[in-house]
Amino acid sequence: MLLHDIAHCRAGDKGDTSTLSLFPHRDEDYELLVREVTAERVREHLAVRGEVLRCELPNLRALQFTCHQALDGGVTTSLALDTHGKTLSSRLLAMPLGAPDRAVQGAHLG
Repeated sequence: MLLHDIAHCRAGDKGDTSTLSLFPHRDEDYELLVREVTAERVREHLAVRGEVLRCELPNLRALQFTCHQALDGGVTTSLALDTHGKTLSSRLLAMPLGAPDRAVQGAHLG
């Protein structure tokens, strides 16, 4: 199962920092996201050079990740093809979740 099966993501960027806000499609999948989508896993999956900080927002059923040094210098300084944070949200949603267990098996797949 990939993260996009149970969640959606919004992104923003400022300079070399990207923020990614992750929301489950269903409220009951929030705890699964908290357990599976750690700052370290996001950092590894996105190959972010800098620190990744995770903020849990349980009242909104959301996780927000601040990814430092994630955009190759940012829009105005990088020679990379796409230096906006928006593409990172798609890359994050392609992250595989852990081995199936009861919580994952009960997750919404539509």
